[in-house]
Amino acid sequence: MELTHSGPIGTDIRVEEATQVGQVRRHAQALATQIGLDEHDAGRAALVATELATNVVKHGRGGWIHVQAVPDAQGGLGVELCALDQGPGLDLAACLQDGYSTGGTSGIGLGAVKRQSNLLESWSDAKGAIVLARVLRQGASDLAVGARRRSMDGGTFSGDGWSLRTGPGHMQVCLVDGLGHGPEAARVADATAQAFLATQARDPSLVLTALNAALGGTRGGAVAVACLDTASGQLRYGGVGNIAGRLLTPAGSRGLASLPGIVGLQFRKAQTFDFPQAGSALLVLHSDGLQGRWDLQQYPGLALRHPALIAAVLCRDFDRGRDDTTVVLLRLSEFT
Repeated sequence: MELTHSGPIGTDIRVEEATQVGQVRRHAQALATQIGLDEHDAGRAALVATELATNVVKHGRGGWIHVQAVPDAQGGLGVELCALDQGPGLDLAACLQDGYSTGGTSGIGLGAVKRQSNLLESWSDAKGAIVLARVLRQGASDLAVGARRRSMDGGTFSGDGWSLRTGPGHMQVCLVDGLGHGPEAARVADATAQAFLATQARDPSLVLTALNAALGGTRGGAVAVACLDTASGQLRYGGVGNIAGRLLTPAGSRGLASLPGIVGLQFRKAQTFDFPQAGSALLVLHSDGLQGRWDLQQYPGLALRHPALIAAVLCRDFDRGRDDTTVVLLRLSEFT
């Protein structure tokens, strides 16, 4: 599998009443068309958006729909829709049965979402329900990567960013947190993505050295790079600045160290740390816009779910709300 992807900023749409459902539908359909889905697949995205938003209004006491473009396993793009509500929770298995309803409706909503989606997962707890759906182009399959990238004020500029690159024998991911926020920080994120996708180096210390040169003249930022050898399952990691990284396995959690400094501004040297036999782990990277005190053991079973669902739960519960935020999760077995 060969692909390159730089994660876009997602859109959060507030949904509290039926009149807002149309906004979600139009946005999802427009995004699907923008990323190249054909008319049929764009219609599927619109239907899924409509049903999820309607469900939030009728059963979830209001909430949000998060819409973003996501990479598929063949190098194309699909639409991800994630509904977060404030309701009493749901039993997805029951809700998928046509005719089942808790609100006096015909009970076909989530069943229709299941039929029109390439992926459907949910999480439910005392804070509400999260329903995740992905609509991909015909013939594409899902990629077990989950990410959220948002700006502090919900706008179009974010100093945080992430990029993914795969090729024969390797997978590489980069996360950057440009200093501050706004247009100048976003310039750091954009320059990092371009330089990362252009370099051919596979050692994180060499990648960071290349990024340091590329970010000269900007305000710089914190950067972390992880490189997976897909044959051996060895992960190599390097970071400079305040990027949090963890490897999660059934045996526990292992932190990934970053060195002090600012890439592009106050950069001394990078160091690569090796983690053999990491191919079955879940890799989590995030900027300091997300609190670091999360623990998936407090969410029984969540660590085994789709990375995008985990990302949604972490952002719901640990986003500081006063900075740009990006979190990326990769199930490394997807690439080995």
